[in-house]
This record gives sequence, structure tokens and C-alpha cells, in this order.
Amino acid sequence: MGLLEGKRILVTGVLMDSSIAFHVARVAQQEGAEVVLTSFGRTMKITQAIAKRLPSTPPVIELDVSSAADFEALPDRVREHVDGLDGVLHSIGYAPESALGGNFLNTAWEDVATAVQISAYSLKALAVACRPLMPESGGSVVGLTFDATVAWPKYDWMGVAKAAFESTARYLARDLGPSGVRVNLVAAGPVKTTAAKSIPGFEEFEAVWATRAPIGWDVSDAEPPAKACVALLSDWFPKTTAEIVHVDGGVHAMGA
Repeated sequence: MGLLEGKRILVTGVLMDSSIAFHVARVAQQEGAEVVLTSFGRTMKITQAIAKRLPSTPPVIELDVSSAADFEALPDRVREHVDGLDGVLHSIGYAPESALGGNFLNTAWEDVATAVQISAYSLKALAVACRPLMPESGGSVVGLTFDATVAWPKYDWMGVAKAAFESTARYLARDLGPSGVRVNLVAAGPVKTTAAKSIPGFEEFEAVWATRAPIGWDVSDAEPPAKACVALLSDWFPKTTAEIVHVDGGVHAMGA
């Protein structure tokens, strides 16, 4: 019997088969889950094409996290395919080009606001929209982060947005806990994904992990963080919430 046998899981952010979100969907299906993906606009066709590479092709529903109307419609769109949800993966992040790459002191508020809305506030919006779909016993919300306790080269306002994201998860855990909903994050090491390609100087992260991960790290392997996400989506962590699980080869704990 699989770890997610009989579970219904919503997975956001599948754009490439190299992404962590894609591998969460794949491992979740292998562990018995019924998976639904989200996408929006011009990326919808990309997600639908990538979805065919999963063990079983899941439905893809429309969700633009900058649209209040999409969040309002989300429960009905989900119910067209499954009768509820047991877990949700948040794998969404975006910052305008001016908010990355060493322009920290000159980034306009409008671009900062976009980064925070899409990358942090969307976690709250997604969790609240999905809560009515979850059973009375609760469910699991899992998000992906990149360690926001330190300042990274070139990451700039995306790093600030990730700090807001991590704080949002703690407050969600506080407010959704009484209804049985757990909220946890996986802080993954760098993986060559669509998001990574948008970060100027991503190769600098590769160099850090190549020399500082005590058990090693492969930037081309998204399965380790994906497995952690699936474990947190399962019933194996029934009393774990507001946690950040590091899946980064141990780099977060190493000194200079």
C-alpha cells in the first residue's frame, strides 16, 4: 500500500519535467494518490504537455494566483475531477527581472509587491481556497522554499519574498491547526528548474553546493525534495506543522 493511497492531491507549478513539482506529482501517483495539476494562461498548454509524462495523465485546472476570481472558482474546478482534497503542494514563485540580479537597492515597490503577492501571499490564498475541499479531519499544505535565513547572491527581493513565505506558513499553521490542517515547508537545495533559470548567476549556487554539502548534492536531481514533500503530504507526520524541512545536502548547517 502506497504512502498516499486514496489521497487526493493538488499540485501547482508543474512547468518542466525537471521541476520539483513534477516529481512530487510523479512520486505522489506512484504512492497511490489521485493528482490534479494547476496552470494558467499561456503556460496551460505547457503543463498539459508535461502532464503526459507522468505515470498517469492528470487533469489540469486553471489557477492564476494573482486572480481572486480564480481562487473563488477553485473549489468548483477541483470538484469537476475529484470529490475533495487531502493535500496541496504550493510550488509557485515569481519576481520581476528588476527584483533579481543585484538590483536590490533600486527595485521599485511595484515590482517588490508583485514578488511578495505571487511568491508569499499566494500560499495563504491557496490554503484558504482549498480548506473547504478538505475533510473535517484536516489535511496537509506543503510549500517549497529556498532558505530565507540568509542573504544570497543575486536573489535579492525574491529572498525577501521567501522570508515572507516562510512567515506566512507559520501563521497559517497557527490559524489552520485547530481545523486539523498542517502547514509545512521543504527548503530545497538548488535544482535546475524554470525558476532557477530566471535567477541571474544561478551557477554561483551550484558552486556553493558542490563544495559545502557534506552528503553531496546533485542540481539535476529533484527527487530528494520531492520525496520529502510527499512524506509531509502523507499521514506519517500527523503532529508536525509550522516546520521547515531542509533537503539541501546539509549546506544550511555548515559554517564558513
